[in-house]
Amino acid sequence: MLLRIPGVYPPQDDTWLLAGALAEHPLSPLTRVLDICTGTGALALRAAQLGAGSITAVDISRRAVLTARLNARLHGHTVRVLQGNLTAPVRAEYFDLVTSNPPYVPAQDDRLPDTGIAQAWDAGTDGRALLDRICAQAPDVLAPGGTLLLAQSALSGVDKTHVMLEEHGLQVDIAARREIPFGPVLTGRRHLLAARGIITADQRTEEIVVIRGRQHT
Repeated sequence: MLLRIPGVYPPQDDTWLLAGALAEHPLSPLTRVLDICTGTGALALRAAQLGAGSITAVDISRRAVLTARLNARLHGHTVRVLQGNLTAPVRAEYFDLVTSNPPYVPAQDDRLPDTGIAQAWDAGTDGRALLDRICAQAPDVLAPGGTLLLAQSALSGVDKTHVMLEEHGLQVDIAARREIPFGPVLTGRRHLLAARGIITADQRTEEIVVIRGRQHT
């Protein structure tokens, strides 16, 4: 069971798809894990359950930071939870595994909300406001041989993520993918996304993808 303060993103299909990819990654007491955009801390806690020895979770939302700290305490795991913007709080550190399930839903405009639950999904008109920054920043905090696991919708440009991560020196492949029905947010934006040509007029599902990038040893 996970506690969730109102305004914090609840774990959903994308969370569990990424958690499944995480479970296939070898973890040990020596593994250093960083979870970016941690929300409830679900992925950080999964890493702890799987045996990772050092876990750091980061979120820009104070509510998310409090929620993740409460959940770590509730489940008896030691997780360092920091408030900050993506990798900013840990720029001088290196991690063996970085996970992230960031906001990636195409929005009405490029203004990113700074309050409310929409913070958890709105990501600019193309859905890449956070994805592009993670692609640029995450490789810098990966230890040699380290791995990034990044979840996103296929509506937000999987190919671009692939190219950006390769340009930052990572070896890239797809760790997991799943087709899921539109949730309430995408259902409410169907006409907007169809008008932009992002989806077809009769589309009711999206593919969620976990992209894996490996740092060279």
